[in-house]
Amino acid sequence: MKILVINGPNLNLLGTREPEIYGSDTLEDIAKRCQQLGKQRGMDVEFRQSNHEGTIVDWIQEAINEVDAIVINAGAYTHTSVAIHDALRAYSGYKIELHISNPHLRESFRHISYVSPTVHAVVAGLGVRGYDHVIEILPDLLKQSQ
Repeated sequence: MKILVINGPNLNLLGTREPEIYGSDTLEDIAKRCQQLGKQRGMDVEFRQSNHEGTIVDWIQEAINEVDAIVINAGAYTHTSVAIHDALRAYSGYKIELHISNPHLRESFRHISYVSPTVHAVVAGLGVRGYDHVIEILPDLLKQSQ
């Protein structure tokens, strides 16, 4: 099984950006943990991060018929990107939206997600361990969705 984990803008700053919200783990720390967990569960987990909306759209389109699931933390693009929304709709595999914090406990503009209507599940507010939990349960979710 191939899993693509896409991370949007500013997630490259994890570990230093607002640690009271996002914790002290870096995106590299999270990626290593998830790749190890994935390997234990027979999955190839690829981690990517971009601050550029078009790059994220390209990655989603490239995933069509190539990966079994996309986990996406679109960062600020969650609340603004119709382009990412449309790309996710074109991808027919399993999709999970992930947020480190709970957007509904933050500023009101973060309460709207253009990603949510396109995915099978949303994980929010579990901190960086949300990534680990998603990787742990993905094999079962993929089996159930077939």
